[in-house]
Amino acid sequence: MITDHKVFKKLAGLALDDFRDKPTSLSDCQKEASSILWASADGHCKIGIWECQPGHFTADRTDAGEYCHIIKGKATVTMVNGDKPREIEAGDLLILPQGWKGEWIIHEQMRKLFVIDASPNF
Repeated sequence: MITDHKVFKKLAGLALDDFRDKPTSLSDCQKEASSILWASADGHCKIGIWECQPGHFTADRTDAGEYCHIIKGKATVTMVNGDKPREIEAGDLLILPQGWKGEWIIHEQMRKLFVIDASPNF
């Protein structure tokens, strides 16, 4: 069996779906857009590009972990209890393990490559 491979170039300029209201936003009129680049056949793993306007929102990684490579922008990411705020910016890798809950404050419009892994062995 031959397995194919894919290459995605120039992620900073890759076209995304239309911007829409961010459902978990705590800020007025915050919008986000994304595009799935690849998904596993079993649906447990997704890789894509996400972009979000400045603002404040909640995030819940109860069901899946997420790896985020920041392409552009700046944000503060904090656990739900307020512990361990982390400043992230272009070039950084953020790991949100399965079970993580918290908040993001985006200071400059952000674009990231994400890998969401909901595999049973995660």
